[in-house]
This record gives sequence, structure tokens and C-alpha cells, in this order.
Amino acid sequence: MALKQVSSNKCFEGFQKVFEHDSAELKCKMKFGIYLPPKAETGKCPVLYWLSGLTCTEQNFITKAGFHQAAAQHGLIVVAPDTSPRGCNIEGEDESWDFGTGAGFYVDATEDPWKTNYRMYSYIKDELPKLINANFPTDPERMSIFGHSMGGHGALILALKNPGKYKSVSAFAPICNPIQCQWGKKALGGYLGSDVSKWEAYDATQLVKSYPDSHLDILIDQGKDDQFLSAGQLLPDNFIAACTERKIPVVFRLQQAGYDHSYFFIATFINDHIKHHAKYLNA
Repeated sequence: MALKQVSSNKCFEGFQKVFEHDSAELKCKMKFGIYLPPKAETGKCPVLYWLSGLTCTEQNFITKAGFHQAAAQHGLIVVAPDTSPRGCNIEGEDESWDFGTGAGFYVDATEDPWKTNYRMYSYIKDELPKLINANFPTDPERMSIFGHSMGGHGALILALKNPGKYKSVSAFAPICNPIQCQWGKKALGGYLGSDVSKWEAYDATQLVKSYPDSHLDILIDQGKDDQFLSAGQLLPDNFIAACTERKIPVVFRLQQAGYDHSYFFIATFINDHIKHHAKYLNA
């Protein structure tokens, strides 16, 4: 599959690049950011996938998170895809910020008119890793995933639905129980239809209840002054309770007053997350 380089910038002796490709899964052109650490020039590196939140593109993380120095030090390739298909000309795709464009929710839609293009789950799970592994010096056996908000939800469900695929998982302010919050009800109802039992396949709190073993250390950072936490959109307590019941280790850090839902919060603690993943990826 042909890749077209959109940009390349040297950063901490590595390169932050953006590529565009034609996605077979999503049936449109897609972009992704990829950071190639200096170590990638001489050998294969593990890959860490970042999933962004509502309204984001591949640009938000690579320009705001400040992850490059830690990724360079630990020799990690970091991939940041877009959050939804683009330019599919679906009626209503640009009508709201929390559904359609920029809001793929990392599910495979089953409802018209979304089901043809909105297959972000399969894109992230299968198509994108195959593309990355075929074109860059990766070690396919060493792969981890993390994300923010809607992307934190995506990271958690991908890890929980595919035991052993990812060496580690972490999240910033994830949507932990989407079947119980307004963002989730809107997105899952629109993409998957009215049968709530189908939604449960994309809900981390539901998935963890049937996760087959405890070999998954989860790190979650949550800002105390996150407006979406107080609005009941994130519901981390439900997820923690489910993990505790199943004896699945989760480190949940409620960061002090003042930390919110923004990339300033992410940039503050991003090095901890890179270290968390490096511990498993470089083991």
C-alpha cells in the first residue's frame, strides 16, 4: 500500500513524520503521525500507538503532548492516527462535534449510512499495524497502546478485546463506561443501533468483567478538575470497581486540583506513560 509523506521534522535526533494513505478499511484517504527515534536508523523498535479524542486529528498529539524526548530515550516508535474517516460525504457527518467526523469512537459501525466507512476499530487493530510493520523498522511482537478521552476508551477496549496483542495499555481521562454516558449513548446508538447489548462489546467496564486473565497492568491518569469528569462522561469509578472485582491491576491516579481535560494535563504526565510502556516493550 503506497504511503505519501506529508511532512518530516527532525526532533531529538529522530524524525516526526506525517504520512497519507488510501485506507481499504475506511474507503478514504487517511493520515497518521509517526515518530521514528534515533534507534530506528540502526534496528527494529517497539511501537506505541496513541489514540486521540473527540474533534482531534493526527496533529493534536504530535504537536502538543511533548512526548518526543522520552520516546527517543526509550527507543519507541510512536504512531498517532486520525480519529475518524474524512471526506466521505455522508449526510450529517459534520453536524455535531461528538458524532461523525472527528468522532469515530473506535468502533466498527453496523448502521447505515456509517457502516461502509466508520470502521475505526478494525483500522486500528489490523490495517494500520500491517501498514506500519510493512514500511518501518518495527518489531511486530512488541506493541502497546494508549490514548486520551475517546481515545482512552479506544485504547482500553482494544487491549481488553485482544488479550496478548498489546504489551501494555494506559489512558488519560478515558471514557470508561460509554453505555452509561451521553457521549457514548449518542455515538454507540448512532453507529451500532438501538440494541444496547451490542454496545457492551465496546465498553471497557463491561469488557473487563470477562477478561480472561490478570496479565495486563493498566495506568490511568485523571485530572481532578476535568469538566467532563464532573459532568459524568468519563465514569472511571465504574471501571476501577470492575477491575478490582476481577483482580486486574489498575493504577488510577487522580491528579490534584487544577488539572483538567486538556493537552496541558497530558504533557505534564506523558513521560510517566512512556516509561510505563517502555518497561513492557523493552523487557
